[in-house]
Amino acid sequence: MPPFKADVVGSLLRPSTILDAREQRDDGKISTDRLRQIESAAVEDAVLLQKSAGLNVCTDGEFHRRHWFLDFLEKIDGVEVKGGLAVKFHNAKGDIEFSPPRFEVHGRMKRSRGLAVDDFKELKTIADKHGLTAKQPIPSPTIVHMRGGRAAIDGAIYPSMEPFVADLVAVYREEIKALYDAGCRYLQIDETNLPFLCDPKLRDTVKGLGEDPDKLPQFYVGMLNDVLKGRPADMTVCMHMCRGNHESAWVAEGGYDPVAEIVFGELAIDGFFLEYDSPRAGSFAPLRYLSGKKVAVLGLVTTKQAAIETKDELKRRIEEAAQVVPLDRLALSPQCGFASTIKGNALTVDDEKRKLSLIVETAKEVWGTA
Repeated sequence: MPPFKADVVGSLLRPSTILDAREQRDDGKISTDRLRQIESAAVEDAVLLQKSAGLNVCTDGEFHRRHWFLDFLEKIDGVEVKGGLAVKFHNAKGDIEFSPPRFEVHGRMKRSRGLAVDDFKELKTIADKHGLTAKQPIPSPTIVHMRGGRAAIDGAIYPSMEPFVADLVAVYREEIKALYDAGCRYLQIDETNLPFLCDPKLRDTVKGLGEDPDKLPQFYVGMLNDVLKGRPADMTVCMHMCRGNHESAWVAEGGYDPVAEIVFGELAIDGFFLEYDSPRAGSFAPLRYLSGKKVAVLGLVTTKQAAIETKDELKRRIEEAAQVVPLDRLALSPQCGFASTIKGNALTVDDEKRKLSLIVETAKEVWGTA
């Protein structure tokens, strides 16, 4: 059962065929249907890249998305994209300008069409052919709330938060059921808001939205647990705790300490993909709150830069984490995706493959399997 000892987070660098096709579609030179055909043709290459690295698991590289959450959430009836969120992204050279999309809710939320299920069906066919487990990442439902707070939810539609949560939960339950019926047995929820609440500056931003950063973790864990209530026993669900990923830049800093007890202890999932590629991630101490048999997948291999880690360095960090969580409840992965937004991070496809291969080789030496 997943998560695997050597695992992958989600997005991969898009090939030039996709980037060029998106420009042509935006210029009106090709149709949206033709763009999807070109994206679909590249998905098998993405699967083969992951297989050649030695992984037993694959995603579609998120090749059908221009942004890790936007293409999913904008399909929900009642949810509207409205401008950008006022946050700063940081990289090794300083700050960069990027305003990720925010949302407003101006109608009753419902799922009148598939959100990711068509992408998964396509991936599953290819993954099965190559003997890999198909993994489907989806954005967390908390994003619909966090990207604007209560003020962005129409009070005439949702006079209180209870029906808002109920409708959003229903949308996600329907999508998860559709994914399961399509053969999905490995689901990943991509979550930025809980890690953002570990950064003092971003906690101030949340206050500016009229929300209480001390109360949101419990609110979000309750929402997520409602989404997953009654999920099939043979569907593994993990969460990627992400601090932001855009063109080799990040948003949040700080360890998981402020949310660890609630999130690691109370969230009813099987494991967490955790970013531990730099000192800004904090220590492994918060892992002591992992309850039950939950697995900590250590994101020790950065996707932000091409510089390659060493096996000795990774093994030393795994040994440190094993002082907090038993070794058999640890695994290894990249720290994030390689291209959460369309342009991707400052690496090459060869860099990407080297890093994935390093994860597999290290996992085999530490655990005896990938």
